[in-house]
Amino acid sequence: MSRCERSPRAASLRSRWAPRRDGGFVTAEAAVVLPSLVLVGMALVWALLAASAQIQCVDAARAGARSAARQDAPDAVLATARRAAPPGARVTVNREADLVRVRVGARTPGPAALSLELSDEAVALAEETVGEPAGATPGRTTGAEGR
Repeated sequence: MSRCERSPRAASLRSRWAPRRDGGFVTAEAAVVLPSLVLVGMALVWALLAASAQIQCVDAARAGARSAARQDAPDAVLATARRAAPPGARVTVNREADLVRVRVGARTPGPAALSLELSDEAVALAEETVGEPAGATPGRTTGAEGR
């Protein structure tokens, strides 16, 4: 070997132009990483859709409870809640004494295997009972009248 073949400069030139032996590893790594990134991205989108559906259930239950507390017609209460609920949601309205309960339930969007049951319930005090003494009948006055 001559002196110039052993020099560091000649070695760096040879390594710069010599074919690489690890070129296939990049392809193999990309083949494993890209599908994994797609799966993670799809999971994030699904989680975002599920969170959005849960927020819609909360909003629908609150809107329905407000509407029922104002003594709106039962059809109007259901229509108000369904308008704010996610598609295909189930809405139930119950009245227990002075309280109105509205429950909204829905399934998360996406494949059935990944589907979760989302629900929320809102409770409101009926407006007709606000400010009346305990035990009084709604709409009637209490105490001495005509004094």
